[in-house]
Amino acid sequence: MAFASYYKLDNLVAIFDVNRLGQSEAAPLQHKTEIYRKRCEAFGWNTYVHDGHSVEELCKAFWEAAQVKDRPTAIIAKTFKGKGIPDVEDKDNWHGKPIPKDKVESVLGTIQGRIKSSKLLCPELPAEDAPQVDITGIKMPSPPAYKLGSKIATRKAYGVALAKLGQSCSRLVALDGDTKNSTFSDHFKKEFPDRFIECFIAEQNMVSVAMGCATRDRTVVFVSTFAAFLSRAYDQIRMGAISQSNINLSGSHCGVSIGEDGPSQMALEDLAMFRAIPTCTVFYPSDGVSTEHAVELAANTKGICFIRTSRPETPVIYPAEEKFEVGQAKVIRQSKTDRVTVIGAGVTLHEALTAAEELAKEGINIRVIDPFTIKPLDRATILASARATGGHVITVEDHYREGGIGEAVSAALAEKPKITVHRLAVSGIPRSGKPTELLDLFGISAKCIIAAVKSTFAN
Repeated sequence: MAFASYYKLDNLVAIFDVNRLGQSEAAPLQHKTEIYRKRCEAFGWNTYVHDGHSVEELCKAFWEAAQVKDRPTAIIAKTFKGKGIPDVEDKDNWHGKPIPKDKVESVLGTIQGRIKSSKLLCPELPAEDAPQVDITGIKMPSPPAYKLGSKIATRKAYGVALAKLGQSCSRLVALDGDTKNSTFSDHFKKEFPDRFIECFIAEQNMVSVAMGCATRDRTVVFVSTFAAFLSRAYDQIRMGAISQSNINLSGSHCGVSIGEDGPSQMALEDLAMFRAIPTCTVFYPSDGVSTEHAVELAANTKGICFIRTSRPETPVIYPAEEKFEVGQAKVIRQSKTDRVTVIGAGVTLHEALTAAEELAKEGINIRVIDPFTIKPLDRATILASARATGGHVITVEDHYREGGIGEAVSAALAEKPKITVHRLAVSGIPRSGKPTELLDLFGISAKCIIAAVKSTFAN
């Protein structure tokens, strides 16, 4: 309600069906409509109280609401559940229950007896006067501008990519929850302030607003905040999937690698959360180039899309001309003598590459895979690499063991014989500290990967 009042949404009318009853007992305020009115007015809403069973009163309220400027309108409609039905009206314990068969005829007779006109009511259909728009085939205006070896955090690369894509698509809208200077969505705001919506620290409402923006496929919507904070909006996200909404969510500050901010800010369950959403595509880019491609692909992918971004700066490992596809992993280091396949993403992919360099000095070669999308997972590439390295697979992730990369890989390889997956992941509640210290402490650093590779041979 504060959001609608702040933005003076005078084209918004909210109807409160105050019917007194909850599911299992009476609602706290029951029929105290004056309290509802005062609360709505306190949020800056133009508010009316009416008999919710009176069509005339409601039509009048809608007309009056259309005359009000710079304020949303609330209609407090006092109603009775089961209105007009004997022994049901305003009674407890009827929620979600059908009328008993032996009473159906009597109830239907009562309702039909209240109909005073035989005239067939046919309301006019809404006018289809909205102009046609096309939000398909959106492309970046230019290739990524990053140089190999240069460093950038994927959270910043997200903001840069969002602003770039906004140049190509005038229907792209960005929302943030008061974290725009950390998610770098402020890059988009600076270029397109009229297409940026600040939703403040109200993630449930932010996701709901995003779904509203995406309705009828008229805009391409990107939402950003810390990945940990999206857990507050999980019900809205799952309902978005149920209603087949097309929205894109970017969650930054994932894992213990954010360092000193501590566990309250560390997203360590977000991959599990989004992998469980039926319509969700989960991107996990590891450098600036792959992040830019993730944003472009998400804009053109139906359903819910989640882009997981990291806080630390990491080297660019892909050339600007590299091609990316949903569900297509990258084998970024391999040889004919690889003995183990190591799969990492984001920060841990770079730890895996560092481990590979150190192991190579000892004559031990490992294969390193960047999955790019965790859902769908490139099962074919992972399986081929697992077989090429004697069935030895190690996953390493800045995420809890439950529901992350390790479980996704294990599920993909579960029915294949002679393949073993060893999972390195964060265990237990983390703490504040320097990123490098925390990667070591929770067993997902290059040093820990090296130890796991050597342990594979020892066993």
